[in-house]
Amino acid sequence: MAFLVSGIYAQTQDKDQTKTQNKDQTQTKSQSSAIDAASSRVQIAMSSADYMVTPGDVYLLSYAAGTTAVSYTIGIDSTYKMRVANLAVIDVKGKTFLAVKRQVEDIVTRNYPMSGVQFVIYTPAVFNVAVKGEVYIAGEKTAWALSRLSEVVIGDEDSENLTDYSSIRDIKITSTDGVTRTYDLFLAQRFGDSSQNPYVRPGDVITVGRVSRKVTLNGEVERPGTYQLLDGENLERLIEYYGNGLTVLSDISRVEITRYDSESVSGGEKIYISAAGSGSEDFVLNNEDIVYVSTFTDLRPVMFFEGAVSLDSEDSDTITTPEASSRYAVNYEPGENYDFLVRRNKSKFSSVSDVENAYIIRGTDIIPLDINKILYDVTWNSGIAVAPNDILMIPFKQYFVSVAGAVVNPGRYPYIPNRDWNYYIGLAGGFTSDNSGEKIEIRDMDNVSHSKDEEITPETTITASRNSFLYNFNRVAPVFTTILSALSTTLTLWIAIGNMN
Repeated sequence: MAFLVSGIYAQTQDKDQTKTQNKDQTQTKSQSSAIDAASSRVQIAMSSADYMVTPGDVYLLSYAAGTTAVSYTIGIDSTYKMRVANLAVIDVKGKTFLAVKRQVEDIVTRNYPMSGVQFVIYTPAVFNVAVKGEVYIAGEKTAWALSRLSEVVIGDEDSENLTDYSSIRDIKITSTDGVTRTYDLFLAQRFGDSSQNPYVRPGDVITVGRVSRKVTLNGEVERPGTYQLLDGENLERLIEYYGNGLTVLSDISRVEITRYDSESVSGGEKIYISAAGSGSEDFVLNNEDIVYVSTFTDLRPVMFFEGAVSLDSEDSDTITTPEASSRYAVNYEPGENYDFLVRRNKSKFSSVSDVENAYIIRGTDIIPLDINKILYDVTWNSGIAVAPNDILMIPFKQYFVSVAGAVVNPGRYPYIPNRDWNYYIGLAGGFTSDNSGEKIEIRDMDNVSHSKDEEITPETTITASRNSFLYNFNRVAPVFTTILSALSTTLTLWIAIGNMN
């Protein structure tokens, strides 16, 4: 018992020691990350001409006073007064580090020529700013002297604090001296206007306004997206300024606006306008409107592919083999030849598409079209132009699977992709009593044997074995009966002849 208790105590100690080690490792990693971040901030601050001297900064001043080396740190408090040794006290409020550096080095050099003075940032300040208004969580955010407004307000994916109703066009910063300024982060994000994305300062109060109009722009514009409009900005401004203009495929005569309001149906009210010189360029947009600029390619003439064709996208890596007839519309350019049309849509054909026997249905006319030549003979030219509402019919290439042996209805059955052996045995009526244990032999068109787990391919032959005891017995029983009958007859005659003698 004492040994058991001792073992449990030892295991508990090991677990506690492991937890302590893991905790120590976590703390060490956290401390290492903090040191790396602080070191990185020092380098950035030293290399930035914009770094402002901030309460909480710690600087390192080093110089030689005669033969004596002097080195000490200088902290900055909220009074912004910096004492330079016993030489001077300077006001650093509103000054950059580079400006203060020159001032400090000048003071020391005047008093100690050839002193080799150095003035560097030892530790940049970290401070809090308040964020409130249209945000998920109002409160204080940690920043430093090179943190911009966007970093504090928007953050990253892990610290997103703006709601769906936050305005990035109306963000106010109130400084400690009571001055309030308004900033537009859209201008900073879109045009790199840094004046609209200032550095934050200690004690700043940031107030995020609520969006008044937010409109989504889709379709044939260079910059689709969701934009927050200012007062007086409407359809023309949305397309030309925010959307950066139209693409070459745009059809400005067909603009669709989906509007949601208290009176709209669940799918929204549809408004169709022409923004092409009809006075509709300045159409007034409402909050949550969705604007779609159509493409003129939607109006191109159409024809149809039908039959053994796939509905998968042309960009898809995998094409599903069609098991039922499909039909889809295809746009084409007026005057386009069937050779180009077919080659553009070659991914629509599969192994069950009978491309050699395709044909075009044009009204009451049937026009044969050998797609196989179009796809694989570079010298071939069908000379057939596509006409509106043509139907290119692609027949199914019919394959079969043969089922033989101990089944109710042996024969050839249509091949269907992705079906197993059991499916074809079922088509043949199932096994007869002559088959025991569902024993079968599967051979493909090249007479290669396959297991039950492998895919059934076209022109495969599935043979159900006749392996039951009764079946084999019934096959040999007549032979034995005949032999026994002959022996019996022979023996009877031999006995009769013997008795006669």
